Amino acid sequence: MNRQENISRAFVELADTLVENFDVIEFLQRMTVRCQELLDVTDAAVFLGHPGSGLYSPAPCDPGPGLQRVLDAALEEGPAVEAFRTARQVLPGAPADRTPPRWPRLDTRIRQAGYAPPSALPMRLRKDSVGALLLLHTDSRSLTPQDLRLAQAFADVATIGLLHARTAGEQEFVNAQLRIALRSRIIIEQAKGVIAARCGVSPDQAFEAMRRHAGHHRILIKKVAMDVVDAGFLPAVPPGRPQTAQDG
Repeated sequence: MNRQENISRAFVELADTLVENFDVIEFLQRMTVRCQELLDVTDAAVFLGHPGSGLYSPAPCDPGPGLQRVLDAALEEGPAVEAFRTARQVLPGAPADRTPPRWPRLDTRIRQAGYAPPSALPMRLRKDSVGALLLLHTDSRSLTPQDLRLAQAFADVATIGLLHARTAGEQEFVNAQLRIALRSRIIIEQAKGVIAARCGVSPDQAFEAMRRHAGHHRILIKKVAMDVVDAGFLPAVPPGRPQTAQDG
């Protein structure tokens, strides 16, 4: 498929939330993967607002230690918090505008992890923001206006999808799903590690194997993860780049 076809596919995926067994963690994981595939970014993460407790990230993009420290700091300060609070895009300024650092703790961790100043886009419906999309780069290039519009469109469509999913059931449907997702995240990460180690593949390939198996058999991905961890089940791994020492 060409890039335009991939973009169309991504929008269909982000709009497809009114389905049986809708899984928030898989939905948001897919969104970050599509951002990495279609935008000129190195990593992406979704932050959602939780009533009374600020932001949290239910579906990180397989972070290593450096990226995890960046995400932890980004929950407390930085462009994702500002985008969520103001429902506006927060983009890197010129180098002269970043002295002294606006967010010292986050800026330090970004430099240590090898990233350039990040961008953040609100996940919003009109002026109401439900979260933020954080986009990380390893060079100083800014997103092009076209890619920036595309990233905001992804965030807007995902927001509408989440809100539709909430109104499709009980009022607290998505909030309940997110609480479950936080508990499920541990078992899914464990299962990815088991598959990666036993099959000699990357964590991304391991997750894709679980996702495909869950979709084919119409079950939740967390059920597949539990079978991997508890019963030693190994789903078929799709072909792709083998695991290397640099991936670990």
